[in-house]
Amino acid sequence: MPQAQYPEHDINQVFDYIHTILSSGNVADNALDEMSFLNRLFAALPVEAVEYGMQFLHGKRDLPKACDEILPLYVRFVNLVDYCEAIDILGQIPSQPSPEELKKRIELHQSLEEREKSFCQSLLGFSFNKDQSEKKAAPAVSEKADFSASRSTDNTANSRESADESSNLHLMNSIAPVFACADPLKTALFYETKLGFHAAHLDDESMPHIRLCRDNIEIILVKEKEDATVSRASSHYDLYIFVSEPMMLQLELSGAGVKIVKALEESDTVHTNREFVIEDIDGRRICFSQRISG
Repeated sequence: MPQAQYPEHDINQVFDYIHTILSSGNVADNALDEMSFLNRLFAALPVEAVEYGMQFLHGKRDLPKACDEILPLYVRFVNLVDYCEAIDILGQIPSQPSPEELKKRIELHQSLEEREKSFCQSLLGFSFNKDQSEKKAAPAVSEKADFSASRSTDNTANSRESADESSNLHLMNSIAPVFACADPLKTALFYETKLGFHAAHLDDESMPHIRLCRDNIEIILVKEKEDATVSRASSHYDLYIFVSEPMMLQLELSGAGVKIVKALEESDTVHTNREFVIEDIDGRRICFSQRISG
């Protein structure tokens, strides 16, 4: 079980720590390969699944049932963190140790050998291949897994993804626009109460921010700098979101009192998709659009 203090949410900082320790030397030849393998598997998961991995690192074991099939990845992740902590402690033992320190060194070396046994072993049905001559597909989370940040089910997007599908791991999964706000808390409250987003306040990271999530959409809110000039988008919209059923969403948002700048009924479906436009509390214009297959 890891003993050091790690950020509550930011898994990238944990991998930075792992990389620093493993790059210092005196580790198994495939230790960095194990780090790369786990990093790529995490990169292919929904954000909520990664968040549960961080909770597992911090000792939480009563995770949702949806995590069961990717639990082996969490276990391997913690195993690698434990390995790095042991390497770190070994580096602090003097070259001429006391009897107690010598005993500790022997115990740590034995634990390292045990943890190294799992390095680069197959995981979640995927095998590590250093030269990547045999490409592997991104790990798929079962349809039963109810993660709020699951992949889009838009038919057109799926067909395009199928056409471009390769057996390589997908290292880019989603995009999160960053909105600089005069009052991020006020903006977050609007998105929660009016637009149906869930807000997570991440104040312990290198860039304190509020993460807004709904379905497979994420938005990052940050505090704008006092001396900064925040420019609005020069186009018609500040954000463009594809949706599966715009009519239902428009009814939901208008019922919540959201300002509708252009209603769905005004869409020119000959030249554009079925879409409507809203204005948020800060004046940003967001277009919700359904692709018209042709």
